Amino acid sequence: MSTVRVRQRGQRSRATSVALHATLIVASIIALFPIVFILLVSIRGENGWTHPMEMEGFTLSNYRHVLGDTEFLTWLMNSALIAAGTMLVGVLISASAGYAVSRMRFPGHKSLMWTFLVCQMFPVAVLIVPLYNILGTLGLLDSYGGLIITYCSVSVPFCAWMLKGYFDTIPVEIDESGRVDGLTPFGTFWRLIVPLARPGLAVTAFYTFLTAWGEVAFATSFMSSESKYTLAVGLQTFVGPHRAEWGLMTASSVLIMIPAGLLFFFAQKHLVAGLTAGGTKG
Repeated sequence: MSTVRVRQRGQRSRATSVALHATLIVASIIALFPIVFILLVSIRGENGWTHPMEMEGFTLSNYRHVLGDTEFLTWLMNSALIAAGTMLVGVLISASAGYAVSRMRFPGHKSLMWTFLVCQMFPVAVLIVPLYNILGTLGLLDSYGGLIITYCSVSVPFCAWMLKGYFDTIPVEIDESGRVDGLTPFGTFWRLIVPLARPGLAVTAFYTFLTAWGEVAFATSFMSSESKYTLAVGLQTFVGPHRAEWGLMTASSVLIMIPAGLLFFFAQKHLVAGLTAGGTKG
């Protein structure tokens, strides 16, 4: 009597596994190719972009020029300040709004969340003119505060939606126990809910940081002083009417990726939990 092997439920066949891994490898190569290309151009000198795939003539001259002969460090500090401010203010506002809508039933709480959703539908190009007029009226053009407010207006609606879903997964009994212990609503939120919502807050912080770190359109339109240029605006100085300094641009791009990569490295253990937990309860 022959032995019949029964494949367990959910187990993939060898051909399916090979096809899946081959697809993932190809997708990874496609995703990594632009980054590797930029890195190779950046270490090939001033004209390395003409033959970027040659494995010779490597030099760090582009990096030395960017760090020593340009205002890159000033742009870096400006971007770090604006991104950190956007992250702190954005997380505070979105966490407060998400928690209020999740736990409190006040007039217009559903309309508030739909308003947040509608705000996400407008493209950046449409928002530049009204935001420019508002910042000009408030005297916030060409200022760090004005750009932070602008970035928060873009990132807070999405973050509030995400955190509202995350707060929905935290049992209401925790709030009730806080009230029994004599905590105020803010005390309950700060001392009991915030520690439990750390993964969701990590995702929100990461999203708001990246929103400000790599944004181009608003920074170009609202910042006019060279001493207040962000990285995105500063990179445009490498492009002239007749020539583009591709070596300097690629070297700067590699340096710009490092802080975002480090932030992702330290926050990654919270990102998966924060991204998935909000979808477990409506």
